[in-house]
Amino acid sequence: MNPSAPGRLLSAWSLSPKYHFGQNFLCNQEVTEKIAERVVQGEAGTVIEIGAGLGALTEPLLKRAERVIAIERDRDLIPVLHDVFGDAVQEARLIILEQDAKTTNYAELFSHHAAPYFIAGNLPYQLTGPLLRRAVELAPIVQRAVFMVQAEVASRLCAAPNTSEYGALTIFCQACFTIQKLWTLKPGSFYPQPKVDSAVIELVPRRPPIAEETSLFRDLVQSAFRQRRKKLRNSWSGLPGISSTVLDAAATRCGIDLNARGETLDVTAFAQLAQELSAC
Repeated sequence: MNPSAPGRLLSAWSLSPKYHFGQNFLCNQEVTEKIAERVVQGEAGTVIEIGAGLGALTEPLLKRAERVIAIERDRDLIPVLHDVFGDAVQEARLIILEQDAKTTNYAELFSHHAAPYFIAGNLPYQLTGPLLRRAVELAPIVQRAVFMVQAEVASRLCAAPNTSEYGALTIFCQACFTIQKLWTLKPGSFYPQPKVDSAVIELVPRRPPIAEETSLFRDLVQSAFRQRRKKLRNSWSGLPGISSTVLDAAATRCGIDLNARGETLDVTAFAQLAQELSAC
């Protein structure tokens, strides 16, 4: 899809980009081909594509996967996708669903189709956090996830402790995925052009994960970063059912300094403390 194609296709259907949906359509064919290659690297299986848009990524995914399930929230784009990919829909290689990607039951969708399972998509900037959290839920069953995100988000996902980019989302994602930033894209690869750079990230599930995401693990991580300048002792003082004595003892066993701040701890430290506290 060349850079002018999305505009022509939208005009043909008397449509225009919906900014409240965060629609910046990927129109760099070389990049969409490369993304599809990273998603399905060997055995064909089932890909769920989040935010199919006008189908720029759908097309190369269909060449590599046994089946693509395209999720699109914008009902005005559903007939466009059916028109562009009518043959693939008829052959049942492509399933197009008008759904909200934040609430879609991905595990149920996958269960009716052939493994291995993959996720891909050009994620709307304002929904990136919630959609990455959905990907975390699917880490036990997917083989790989490849997403286009804002470059700043990619930096946060790959961040190390003691950096300004490191935060709760970093820990939740790194606990269950190894994460690699593949490429950075300038605004010219999209229509309309966003005001920021974007990046393609690859998430490969850890088997086993560093941490099981229990409610206690979530509370520890979220509390540690709710007010970044707070010391851990103060951040964790209100944890339900955890006394200061129990917290002190568990932190000592894990080698955690409660006078430090949340960004000093790596993922393993959070996981170890959650394990210690849950055993108390």
